[in-house]
Amino acid sequence: MKKNYPLRVLVLLLWLVPMAVFGQVTVSGTVNDASSGDALPGVSVVVTGTTLGTSTDAQGRYQLQIPTSTGRLQFSYLGYVNQTADFNASTTTLNIKLQASTTSLEEVVVTGLATSVKRSNAANAVASISTKELVGTTNPQTIDGAISGKVIGANIVNNSGAPGGGISVKMRGITSIFGSAEPLYVIDGVIMDNSSISSGLNAVTAAASGGNTSSQDNASNRIADLNPDDIASMEFLKGASAAAIYGSLAAAGVVVITTKRGAAGKTEINFSQDIGMAKVSNLLGVREFTEDRVRSTYGEELVPVFIAARNAGKLYDYEKELYNNTGMIYTTRLNVSGGNEKTRFFVGGLLQDEEGIVKTTGYEKKSIRFNIDHTISKLFDFSLSSNFINSSSDRGLTNNDNAGVSFGVALTSTPGFADLFPDENGIYPRNPFGASNFLQTRDLMTNNELTNRFIGGLTLNSYLQESEGSSTKLVIRAGLDFFNLKTLAIFPGVLQFQSNNNGTNGVSIQGNNYNLNTNYAAFLVNNLNLSDNTVTFTTTVGATSENFNQDLALNVATQLVENQTNLNQAGAVSASQTRIIERNKGLFFQEEVNYKDRIIATAGLRLDKSSNNSEVNKFNAFPKFSLAVNVANFDFWQLDAVSSFKLRAAYGEAGGFPPFGAKYTSFPLSNIGGNTGILIGARRGNPDIQQERQKELEAGVDIGFFNNKILLEATVYNKQVEDLILFQNTQSSSGFTTRVVNGGELRNKGLELGLSTVPVETAGLKWDSKTSFWLNRSEITDLTIDPFALGAFGNGYGTFFIEEGKSATQIVGSNADGEVVKMGDATPDFQMNFQNFFTIKQNLTFSFLLHWKKGGQNVNLTQLLFDASGTSADYDGDDDGDGVINGQDRLGSGTAETWVQDAGYLRLREIGIYYSIPKTALSSVFKNLVQNVRIGASANNLFVISDYAGYDPEVSNFGGNGLSTGVDVTPFPASKRYFFHLSFGF
Repeated sequence: MKKNYPLRVLVLLLWLVPMAVFGQVTVSGTVNDASSGDALPGVSVVVTGTTLGTSTDAQGRYQLQIPTSTGRLQFSYLGYVNQTADFNASTTTLNIKLQASTTSLEEVVVTGLATSVKRSNAANAVASISTKELVGTTNPQTIDGAISGKVIGANIVNNSGAPGGGISVKMRGITSIFGSAEPLYVIDGVIMDNSSISSGLNAVTAAASGGNTSSQDNASNRIADLNPDDIASMEFLKGASAAAIYGSLAAAGVVVITTKRGAAGKTEINFSQDIGMAKVSNLLGVREFTEDRVRSTYGEELVPVFIAARNAGKLYDYEKELYNNTGMIYTTRLNVSGGNEKTRFFVGGLLQDEEGIVKTTGYEKKSIRFNIDHTISKLFDFSLSSNFINSSSDRGLTNNDNAGVSFGVALTSTPGFADLFPDENGIYPRNPFGASNFLQTRDLMTNNELTNRFIGGLTLNSYLQESEGSSTKLVIRAGLDFFNLKTLAIFPGVLQFQSNNNGTNGVSIQGNNYNLNTNYAAFLVNNLNLSDNTVTFTTTVGATSENFNQDLALNVATQLVENQTNLNQAGAVSASQTRIIERNKGLFFQEEVNYKDRIIATAGLRLDKSSNNSEVNKFNAFPKFSLAVNVANFDFWQLDAVSSFKLRAAYGEAGGFPPFGAKYTSFPLSNIGGNTGILIGARRGNPDIQQERQKELEAGVDIGFFNNKILLEATVYNKQVEDLILFQNTQSSSGFTTRVVNGGELRNKGLELGLSTVPVETAGLKWDSKTSFWLNRSEITDLTIDPFALGAFGNGYGTFFIEEGKSATQIVGSNADGEVVKMGDATPDFQMNFQNFFTIKQNLTFSFLLHWKKGGQNVNLTQLLFDASGTSADYDGDDDGDGVINGQDRLGSGTAETWVQDAGYLRLREIGIYYSIPKTALSSVFKNLVQNVRIGASANNLFVISDYAGYDPEVSNFGGNGLSTGVDVTPFPASKRYFFHLSFGF
């Protein structure tokens, strides 16, 4: 069969369907805000039952030529209640006043690859975040930081505070043990690569000896490349019942991102400038030494050293010296948008420059976006999305290491009476208490991620047939995501740990990563209206193709020639290359039936085949079914106080590809006496390995009270993951240590509650409030191999452990009697957020977001390292009054429970206040040149209330990989950020 054959068949239909020619009637008018009377630009005006439409210009005016003499127009605008109006040959002027929406029921959510539905008709609980929620309060460093604490049903953990982002997102619990752990990101139809790519730091830190070298390098997520201000909305398809439309790619859920578009009317220019600063959120403090404390910890021989340092005034707080830099933040944005009825455009630019709370660290980003929508004729239109990003991140050297060279690990072993500062000649002294002088390492090393990225997508719509009762369109979509990530880590030979006996006299680690992903799709979408719009059928059939190409080259050069960093200026060079090529094909069918917005039923089927599967030409089927019943829309409903009442249920299945290398046994190269050869890998592949499969059933109820001023959403779900891909230990006689098997089942059950209210709405004050509550419980329901430990650092400190009948995120460890028992669980008991927007006199706005995570444990090895070196700030206290000081008490406890600690918190994630200068004042000064001026101040991560004894309870030494989040090993501390904002609109 020829490649892309299904796509070619659908494209051919474009030329086979006859084109109809219709008579026309012109309908025009204006659209205004019902309360203020202000014109509303960009309102969507569509002939119901068709795809024919336009949008209002800057003065709220519209004009539309319609092929029939009678019909109905629908007017929709984000934040307003949809409105419909009839027209006929004698009624061709329709002036509309839209009411502001108090809830999100009029928003549209994704139901298919080419279709959407009003939230009031949706059968799935889809979490949505608007641009107002993303960037309306404060300035997030990256898009991953902008969503933290805002997504109901998701556990989002900031892996570290290092510049350039880095998060772990788990939606509705754990979906895989060794497979894909992060959701799929789709931006304007383009599938994005969100890889965390190792920079090769393990060559210096030896953090992953015997483990995954990429999981402990503190790499950022590539979703951080996006400019949050470009985004109009984000939809989180959390479970298989919603994500089934993406089939095998939807193992951990899907995030659908829609960027901003232009509207017909006057060209608008918006400029904004943010100036801020970052400070460390929390410091642990340092131990205050006395002569007796030095003697008990280090011995008599160092007491004179301490006395001399004290007398010379050289007792230092190295924690403040390392982490207490004030980082300046500058963010400049310029957006230009406008157009006419045929062509609409949006251009957005970003310049971002941030200094880190550790000197020599920081983040710079430049981004340009160009989106265009053009109507070629009555039969064709297209949308183009394009984005170029250039970013540079200096991330320092933090997290776990077994060589004692990272900032935090070296800090834990160094008392304040050591002198680590350079002399007048810039020569740094050796640190006698650690493997490195971390001030020297900070000042002279390099750990940079440089990214150049282009994301482009094209959607072509062809309206094949259109009449009063039906319409058919062909949607052709193509997307490209390319990025080149260059990682550069330089450790000069002058560094203490490079020049000692075991050093390598300088290291230059250079990575060059080329990633090219393309995706193509074609869909036929038919809308059929029966019995005067009583019943509407939406039929979608289509095909998709996805191609993923990664080429990762990493070179490690040691024994550098003096200060040279080129790879050829080294005594030894080792090179590694990883190439990942994946080809996927998919077929998709979906039928949606809507009876008067009362009963909405959907059935769909996705068929996938992939080069990742054991049988590359076999299609895997992923069905979905859903039903929503708007009880309050029936004629018998008489409860005026209850304005909406919807019952909903949905079932769906999604897949998860086997991890790279699972199908085959690898054959690594060997070098013996200069002769190359091939070895057999330690893990035996499985040519019959099957995809992991999720089966999810969710049900819920949505109730609106008092014209939907109060909206309650409640959802329960049960998600079963079958054919878990695991690594089973084998007999040594087999020649392998492990083999890949399908060896278990996993279940997640959960509850999600959302309450949206408008407690106050008067002429002078409007208060919008959202409260969310969610929890998840996981269980390994079947395990056909022996229970096994996963992640962390052994039973003595607490480790994750997979066993049948227990939580997938349980933490076990040795108690005082030497027994291995459950110590905790990384999954929170529950999470809540409380988000509020206040609008005062239409000019002053105040907003904040509180996030409460109850429970969930971390393995705190940062405190262990401080205690073991005798440098903990509270080492000499006696909190329990047992006569044994804290440091010795913890070290001598003999139980992992000491280090498995509650990581719950209450966090003020965002707070902001803004003032918009009245338009009358602007017009008197600037005439019509300046349309709006807004000033404000904001902060994020302003305070955290927690009993956790680490820098921040949100942390993950292992990044976003797998499920072993919540391991704390001297991370880059989190920061709190303060901003002043100024914006102009022209």
